[in-house]
Amino acid sequence: MKQGTEKRVNIAEKRLINCHAVDVNQLMPLKYNWAWEHYLNGCANHWMPNEVPMGKDIELWKSNALSQDERHVIMRNLGFFSTAESLVGNNIVLAIFRHITNPEARQYLLRQGFEEAIHTHAFLYIVESLTLNHGEIFNMYNEINSIHKKDQFEMELTAAVLDPHFSTKTEEGARKFLENLIGYYIIMEGLFFYSGFAMILSFLRQNKMVGVGEQFQYILRDETVHLNFGIDLINGIKEENPHLWNAQFQTDIINKVKQAVELEIAYAEDCLPRGILGLTAPMFRDYVQYIADRRLERIGLKAVYRSKNPFPWMSETIDLGKEKNFFETRVTEYQSASNLTWS
Repeated sequence: MKQGTEKRVNIAEKRLINCHAVDVNQLMPLKYNWAWEHYLNGCANHWMPNEVPMGKDIELWKSNALSQDERHVIMRNLGFFSTAESLVGNNIVLAIFRHITNPEARQYLLRQGFEEAIHTHAFLYIVESLTLNHGEIFNMYNEINSIHKKDQFEMELTAAVLDPHFSTKTEEGARKFLENLIGYYIIMEGLFFYSGFAMILSFLRQNKMVGVGEQFQYILRDETVHLNFGIDLINGIKEENPHLWNAQFQTDIINKVKQAVELEIAYAEDCLPRGILGLTAPMFRDYVQYIADRRLERIGLKAVYRSKNPFPWMSETIDLGKEKNFFETRVTEYQSASNLTWS
């Protein structure tokens, strides 16, 4: 190109995958404004775990006020989330990012990758604050069957995409990539995370483990943006590549969601062998099925279960940003059980 000339970007040539006409580094002009809006929303939600006070949680955890069943729920969820967030982060960095050929979508993925690191940091911060056994928490994905099966389900969706020879240029490859996106955004972040959110936030609603609960509130707020971005990305790829969305693929996706629902119900039963805080395992069958229907509908598939939502208060929690300014509660002192004195 001669000096002084410009290469004009044709916005119509931008594509979410398999774009070869436009430089992936040229952000402007924006074509997918939704991707940029999700990026800005993510930036507006920024928080850090060690700005959440943990003193009350430490005091409660060291006391005899929590039942063994309550402790079991907390431990199981810390065990699941501590590795699940890493799986999502790895999928973004190692699988999704290199196959997305649109700069504004990549911009959001960079933001999401950082947020996954913050979430992993949050679980480490909780474990250290409560002086829990690191090995017990971080190895649950190997030792607890209900957690292992969920993680294994997700890793199977990533295996093909992580192959160094994988490409979205073929119809089979592009469809496998779309399956990966649905597996991680719709199932992992949109389904597997929400039972745990409901369990931990039930503690917060009763003013128990408030520091842990507050961090889960902020994680849930982040995950809501992740889910919305993922749905827009999936629907965008569908629109640009309608041949991928054939009847057999739709059936396969519905079957995977059904499989995920059963895995999540088994996880809820493991977390709640007996009822606590007004929660029972059967309630989570209804909740997981209700959530699954909502996720299916948002990517253009029909609801399967028609279950009712037993936790309508969860929608209020998602609107946290409208009700509470995080930075009004921020603290600078790192509080852990090891530096507090107990009588």
